[in-house]
Amino acid sequence: MKVLERGMEGLNQAEVGTGLQVFYNLRELKVTVEQLANKYRGIGVKSVGLTLDMKAISTSGGGGFGPGGIRGSGTPQIGGGAKAREALWQRMGNCMDRLHSIVVAVWHLQRVLSKKRDPFTHVLLLDEVIKDGDPMLTDRVWEALVKAFAGQMKSAFTASSFVKEIFTMGYPKLFSLIENLLERISRDTDVKGVLPAITLEVKEQMVAAIEIFQTSFLALCLSRLTDLVNTVFPVSSRGSVPSKEQISRIVSRIQEEVEAVQLDGRLTLLVLREIDKVLLLLAERTEYQMSAGHEARRITGPATAEQVKNFALCQHLQDIHMRTSSMIAGLPFIAVDALSPSLGAIYEVARDSVTPLFKAMIDRLESCILQIHDQNFGAYGIDAVMDNNASPYMEDLQRCILHFRTEFLSRLLPSARATIAGTETICTQLVRSMASRVLIFFIRHASLVRPLSESGKLRMARDMAELELTIGQSLFPVEQLGPPYRALRAFRPLIFLETSQLGGSPLLQDLPPSVILHHLYTRGPDELESPLQRNRLTPLQYSLWLDSQGEDQIWKGIKATLDDYAAKIRSRGDKEFSPVYPLMHQLGSSLTENAAVSPKVLITSIHQ
Repeated sequence: MKVLERGMEGLNQAEVGTGLQVFYNLRELKVTVEQLANKYRGIGVKSVGLTLDMKAISTSGGGGFGPGGIRGSGTPQIGGGAKAREALWQRMGNCMDRLHSIVVAVWHLQRVLSKKRDPFTHVLLLDEVIKDGDPMLTDRVWEALVKAFAGQMKSAFTASSFVKEIFTMGYPKLFSLIENLLERISRDTDVKGVLPAITLEVKEQMVAAIEIFQTSFLALCLSRLTDLVNTVFPVSSRGSVPSKEQISRIVSRIQEEVEAVQLDGRLTLLVLREIDKVLLLLAERTEYQMSAGHEARRITGPATAEQVKNFALCQHLQDIHMRTSSMIAGLPFIAVDALSPSLGAIYEVARDSVTPLFKAMIDRLESCILQIHDQNFGAYGIDAVMDNNASPYMEDLQRCILHFRTEFLSRLLPSARATIAGTETICTQLVRSMASRVLIFFIRHASLVRPLSESGKLRMARDMAELELTIGQSLFPVEQLGPPYRALRAFRPLIFLETSQLGGSPLLQDLPPSVILHHLYTRGPDELESPLQRNRLTPLQYSLWLDSQGEDQIWKGIKATLDDYAAKIRSRGDKEFSPVYPLMHQLGSSLTENAAVSPKVLITSIHQ
């Protein structure tokens, strides 16, 4: 028996095999193995029980039952908390070591039984001990240990506020102890051709034993963060705006919660799900604080108090969104996905807080551009050529943009450098969309101007230069706007080309087909009516229709006017068409088929 026990403790197969052979010869193998398994199981169960013995913890912590000791309720007396806490963790560590030794020793015994045969009868010793359908030795021992451990954990949670607090606050550490135990057992019993000591299923049983503390830990995490949000956004107060420091404290606390569990992917995911709830609450509270109505949308005069408040809340949400997104950027997709609902909600609330204002600004700028149709671009003479001033409508547009920049955008985009560096916040995206919309809207209506004289072209080119300068200085770097900017740069030289040069010009690649076709009406005879004239629409009405149509539908409307023109010519008996007529047919057919970018997307992006 001494040889057998020494072989189990030292994991010596020869000694275990010798001991087992003796008991097999004495016909006492089954009884002896069961006694050994029961003995080790009993040692493990007792070890688990002693680990959470509060009296023993108090003694090992040096407190006894005097000052610093443990009261009957399992709560340390004044001065003994730190020692008792340290003693508890030490005893948990020792318990894990003992459980590891017990399981591996029993597995070693089982391993030798599964390999050794009697030299005379050739009977496999394991078959003498375990019959078909019976659980393996390791399964019996592990089941008893897990049951004892789960019972102790449940008892400690309900009976000792001290243990409950330590294991709740330190759940990541508790989980790590369990995980390390399971990894060590798996690693040390991973031998080819031999069953491992524990399977994945029974591993989960051990993790489930401490689930009561996991639930408490996650609830505590949620409570800490929710309390912080309630402090920053009290339900009773709607007028106050949190400071940057208060918002920063929330994000820092979130980061601390993630960092506390980041070494374990499963626990990180669980914590992120709690954080998701908090961020949804944050979005809800911020939305409640925001102002809606006319005062939030007003664009005349200085920014109102309601707008300033909305700007501050928008900036706070942008900061939370950016910092939280950055914090989880390196995590696996499943973890990032856990915060997707709340980050989406924060983004939407931040965007909705300023979108009505941006919509009002765009409407105002569009109304300025529509005044282009009130100007006389068909005038001839030296006075028109020598006039170096921008058109009145363009001066009005510049005044509005400058006012928006000074009163509103400067508060939403405090640093011009952030825009130049390409830092895409919610507000820079809205400003980018606004700048793109202004360029596309201008090009659209510039192409509809009719008549357009040579001096009118010079004046329009000056207006385009002024527009490019104003957009770049007060809204967004024009070079970063992509297709809308390239369209503006292409339209300026296009209007000076001879009609015969238009068909093969590379400038056409950067312009929506409808813009080119609308411009060609200015080069045709008066009897070639544009869709605007043919349908007796105002520029605004036609523009709204263009917003809702794709290039193919716009071409259908244009083609109808070409058909009308051709009918007029034929009815007069003429055979000669304007050079613009075949060119428009050719361009309309080819450009609408090959258009690489849908202008509808460019034109309506700000409204989506």
